Amino acid sequence: MTTRAELRASARRPRRILRGVLSAAVILLWLAGASFGGPLFGKVDEVSSNDRTAYLPESAPATTVQNALDDFLGSDSIPAVVVFESDAEIDDALEDALSSALADATAAEGVQGDVSPVLVSEDGLAAQAFVPIDSDADVGDVSTALSSDLREAVPDGVTVHVTGPAGFTADLIAGFAGIDGILLLVALLAVLVILVIVYRSLLLPVVVLSTSLFALCVALLVVWWAAKFEILLLSGQTQGILFILVIGAATDYSLLLVARFREELRGTEDRWHAVRAAWKGAVEPILASGGTVIAGLLCLLLSDLKSNSTLGPVAAIGIVFAMLSALTLLPALLGLFGRAAFWPRRPRFEPQHADEESPLEGRGLWQGLARGIRHRPRLIWISTTVVLAIAAVGVLQLDARGVPQSDLVLGASEARDGQAVLGEHFPGGSGSPVYVLVDESRMQDAADVLLADDGVDGVSVTAADSPSGSASVTDDGVTALGPPGTPAPEPTVVDGTVLLQGTLTDAADSPAAEQTVVDLRAALDGTGAMVGGVTATAVDTNTASIHDRNLIIPVILVVILLILMLLLRSILAPVLLILTTVLSFGTAMGVAAVLFNGVLAFPGADPAVPLFGFVFLVALGIDYNIFLMTRVREESQKHGTREGVLRGLAVTGGVITSAGLVLAATFAALSVIPILFLVQIAFIVAFGVLLDTFVVRSLLVPALSYDVGRAIWWPSKLSRRDAGEHVAGSRRSRR
Repeated sequence: MTTRAELRASARRPRRILRGVLSAAVILLWLAGASFGGPLFGKVDEVSSNDRTAYLPESAPATTVQNALDDFLGSDSIPAVVVFESDAEIDDALEDALSSALADATAAEGVQGDVSPVLVSEDGLAAQAFVPIDSDADVGDVSTALSSDLREAVPDGVTVHVTGPAGFTADLIAGFAGIDGILLLVALLAVLVILVIVYRSLLLPVVVLSTSLFALCVALLVVWWAAKFEILLLSGQTQGILFILVIGAATDYSLLLVARFREELRGTEDRWHAVRAAWKGAVEPILASGGTVIAGLLCLLLSDLKSNSTLGPVAAIGIVFAMLSALTLLPALLGLFGRAAFWPRRPRFEPQHADEESPLEGRGLWQGLARGIRHRPRLIWISTTVVLAIAAVGVLQLDARGVPQSDLVLGASEARDGQAVLGEHFPGGSGSPVYVLVDESRMQDAADVLLADDGVDGVSVTAADSPSGSASVTDDGVTALGPPGTPAPEPTVVDGTVLLQGTLTDAADSPAAEQTVVDLRAALDGTGAMVGGVTATAVDTNTASIHDRNLIIPVILVVILLILMLLLRSILAPVLLILTTVLSFGTAMGVAAVLFNGVLAFPGADPAVPLFGFVFLVALGIDYNIFLMTRVREESQKHGTREGVLRGLAVTGGVITSAGLVLAATFAALSVIPILFLVQIAFIVAFGVLLDTFVVRSLLVPALSYDVGRAIWWPSKLSRRDAGEHVAGSRRSRR
């Protein structure tokens, strides 16, 4: 005779088979997506651009001038400035030798248009030439080959540097070259080590890391094709942040789900039941934290700079797939492996122990911390706040007004060295002129303004019928470059406008050159002239970055505050959480400012550094408060607010700390890319996440919440119920 237990087991068998089949289908679906996205690693440069002008707003004067250059110059090439420096004075024979070497080297593929003659400096110890490089070619490879060929061809005693816009672009390309390789490897290795230490298991870290890697592959697949069809703009900077963000976020979400899964395994033998219960417990905080990050990132769409506005949707796509992988792929893998995923430390089935044991019992770190908060909550949160506020004062030292293009790449830089040599023997702005687009009838007025400025060494006008492509402009008008009596060429006119070029006396990326551009724009106001070029692009970029920072940061705060209010059904708790997160951000920026200025001696920071640091620290930092406070609210409904705070801290302490370590490690991996912006973001976010994990979320938020008590949930009903009511309600529900 068949027993009732056997009938139940027989009825469950088909459901288990169905769950196994569905899980296998989910895994195969993710595997298929990853198989298409994986091969795109190493191919992102095919659909990305590091040209700063491409990311300016359409309304920026530098953008308008840049778009008009093709009509005047006949190509969209990127100029390289070749600088020769000689130990001895350059005579006619050496000049001929340099010209011959230059002609041979520039015959290679990638050089577009005519190469300028070799121009010897007034002191006779240096020479320069302008080489136009096809923007559709690999600028880095062409510049490297040009430099190498010239070094081999020039006579002894002559050094060669390739600088100018093409040289600095080559430096950036070389700096970002490690994104697909070393950055990804370092990030994955760091996460793997942390997971092995946390889980003391061999299989589970691989399962979690596979979840993150599959999410990244599918996200890259979507982003790559969006960039291919020019729906999104992609740069090396955006690519690096995408990689780190997806790995860190997907791992964090996975840690939360795994922690819930392990809890459930203690109370049930059925692994599928444990997966379902864990999913139900984790889905709300994962969706809430992911949604908060996405909302914060999409606020970047308000940016005037395309480099910021495009990062928002790119990173948001990454977060979407990080959540999807944690909520679909990981449950499928855990369901198939069950307790074996934790081998050799498999969770035991202890239903009686799981029901009766309080998370506050024992001698663990988080239990001890919870007991300390119970005894001295006010002392803890006030002292913590004071220390953080003192450290935040350092933010007053932060110099985020922009950095010269020559300082964007850390370490050795041929373009930077060449720029220094160029400034010793020629006007510093040689090769990177300031362009002025002006109506033909106002050409001389605009030229007079340029000639009167001490920051401009000389002025010329584009003239297609001139052998050199331009003609000098003086106070007396256009003059010919040639023997006396040579007729002056006619300026090139496009839609009634002409293009003036001013050679700057200072290096094009120097503060002095930027001030010259600002002064020229002020002096040309009212003439209809627009000023562009490399220096003007930097000025417009910094202006747009400052505008973005002042606009977007308050918007992000409001958006996240509203999300927290909906999630926690409270007004007071979200306000306090936002204030603590902002304090944490200020402290991280203060410490970073002291480190950047006093220890590392960085030349400054891009205006976007505080904005990006704020977006990532506030959006990601609030995640841990969401993980904590959603569990606190859950426990408060059963045990009262103060007991719920302590229980929530004890239960989530380990998993949130592990998540913080993972996210900090992944962002710290950005520092292996020798780009100043990424190194600064790496430290700010990594340090800020650790600060938020170990101080703000472990001490400040729990102690403050405990001290405030049930009023923390105001104005919800939970703020009007004491612990006794919760306990009584819990007992009635059990009956």
